[in-house]
Amino acid sequence: MAGMMKGWKRTNQAGELCEAAAGLQVTLTGWVQRTRNLGGLIFVWLRDKSGLVQLVFDAEVCGEECFKLGESLGREYVLAVKGEVRLRETDAINDKLKTGKIEVFVKEATLLNSSATPPIYIEDDTKDNETVRLKYRYLDLRRPVMRDILLLRSRVLSTIRRYMDGQGFSEIETPILTKSTPEGARDFLVPSRLHQGEFYALPQSPQIYKQLLMLAGMERYYQVARCFRDEDNRADRQPEFTQVDIEMSFIEQEDIQAVVEGAFAAVFREQMGIELTLPLPRMTWRHAMDTYGSDKPDTRYGLELIDASRIVNQCGFSVFENAVGAGGSVRGIRVPGGAERFSRKEIDALTEYVKTYRAKGLAWASIGADGAAKSSFFKFISQEKQSELIAAMGAGAGDLLVWVADKNSVVYQSLGALRQEIARRMDIIPKGQYDLFWVVEFPLFELDEETGAYNAMHHPFTSAMAEDIGALTTDRGSVRANAYDLVLNGIEMGSGSIRIHESDMQARMFEMLGLSQEEARHRFGFLLEAFKYGAPPHGGFAFGVDRLIMMLTGAESLRDVIAFPKAQNASCLMMDTPSDVKDEQLEVLGLKLDV
Repeated sequence: MAGMMKGWKRTNQAGELCEAAAGLQVTLTGWVQRTRNLGGLIFVWLRDKSGLVQLVFDAEVCGEECFKLGESLGREYVLAVKGEVRLRETDAINDKLKTGKIEVFVKEATLLNSSATPPIYIEDDTKDNETVRLKYRYLDLRRPVMRDILLLRSRVLSTIRRYMDGQGFSEIETPILTKSTPEGARDFLVPSRLHQGEFYALPQSPQIYKQLLMLAGMERYYQVARCFRDEDNRADRQPEFTQVDIEMSFIEQEDIQAVVEGAFAAVFREQMGIELTLPLPRMTWRHAMDTYGSDKPDTRYGLELIDASRIVNQCGFSVFENAVGAGGSVRGIRVPGGAERFSRKEIDALTEYVKTYRAKGLAWASIGADGAAKSSFFKFISQEKQSELIAAMGAGAGDLLVWVADKNSVVYQSLGALRQEIARRMDIIPKGQYDLFWVVEFPLFELDEETGAYNAMHHPFTSAMAEDIGALTTDRGSVRANAYDLVLNGIEMGSGSIRIHESDMQARMFEMLGLSQEEARHRFGFLLEAFKYGAPPHGGFAFGVDRLIMMLTGAESLRDVIAFPKAQNASCLMMDTPSDVKDEQLEVLGLKLDV
């Protein structure tokens, strides 16, 4: 029968015992990982938060009653034992266990709780379906790999907090129930009982509050903030997530970048044993797009984009000519050794791949070992133009060349994704390498090709670079933002900017983004009013904790680094949420459903 602790106090963590503990009398608690009954001896792996240790139930040592208890143990039974740490015989050492040179001979044991047969295996190499694992998340978190991820997450946050405190920042909490404001994604709305027909919104970020804290004179603020966005899930997205939010007054871009770099350097040094070289490299947005087709490029491998537009203009191949003539471009990638690596069938598969990114197709040329070229389009252009194009791509024997011709947005997006796909298929992405750098000089606005309207590329509180302010009225598309993103191995870690801090300029920005004066006052009147009372120059940054842990651990999904994540469809399989509520609850809120 299961019992309480009965005054037993754990003396040691199971996974921390080592040779130096030989001879110690210890009290351990934990879960039964597995058992092996050899008749007169029963071997039990006991697991707690620190790891595993082998227990030995020997009838001559622990007595008949205790031995019977050992015989009754099943997977995930909760157990407390008292015993002696002993060195294993040389031929019994288990090098796979951190505690593999010792074992604990049990003298007393008490069963704290039994367990039903678990629906998943509590092992790192489990093949259990993710849906089942998410439904029984509390069991999935017992797996050492999941436990270690959560413990690393805790240590990373502790490192960040120590660093920020040491830099003179104050941790200040901002509201969770806030005002619905357009920041790009949909808000989660919360109905008000006291103000029926009106709604709070869960914050997509503490953006406005942290700017108001700068106006309040706090100067250096940070927060480990919970944020919410009602958007479709992807591997690197969750409807609720955690970010480290930072804001500073009386600074310029380089000042806040230095603080953020210091935080990341502290994490890499203390938790990964890696020294980052500071300051981190800077790359302009234009260079990132032209070279990698992405504003968050993975720079651990080559496969860079090459602009062939000038060469193929009026080359005789209408697909290329039409793209350039319409203001688009023709860009390609040289794949070293790709001629032998990719068969015609695989090239066709790559063609279908880029079509998922709106490209109409993929032009290609394969250079054989003898220098002869096979191509999907060379028959349309002259021998001279073929040679010029191959030379411009820097190609040689054995290389594969691929091109996309379209408007620039499609060319960048499709080739940016294609270079990643080719690198993955060729297995050329270095393991254990961390390329961390800044992308700067983003456009302030991005053009919506469907509506023709300009939207803020980051958010409407970002300032223009000082030298571009004059172009706000003459050439809006050329204006660069005083913004900066931090990129790690092709993943955006975080984003920041120097903010607008003048009421008139902020009102002008709202107007340029299509907000009427009435709508701007309704949504942001409090901010425009606040800026009239001496707002200091300020800027900030926010980076995702979940993404950082995903990168540090090599996890494939954010769901692997969050204690209780949502599934792909934004539901919680464990608690069966979202779920319906009683009619009486809706009546109190003054709501009726029309679903």
